[in-house]
Amino acid sequence: MAEEAVKGPASYFPSIEKKYGKPIGEWQDLVRKHLPAKHMELVTMLKTEHGMGRGYANATVSHTLTEKT
Repeated sequence: MAEEAVKGPASYFPSIEKKYGKPIGEWQDLVRKHLPAKHMELVTMLKTEHGMGRGYANATVSHTLTEKT
């Protein structure tokens, strides 16, 4: 049986890892360390402090905030 394609924010993860040189888990840990900041505050942090593009930052934050902890 063929694997299902990853959809949603997680579909960006391979590109994020390749472009920014860290595993997605490290980016998610960074987002969690800044909680309880709001979604857009977290996106802005990834953009300004780490040079991440808006789409990638938004995908990382969205997926991290919706995970069950």
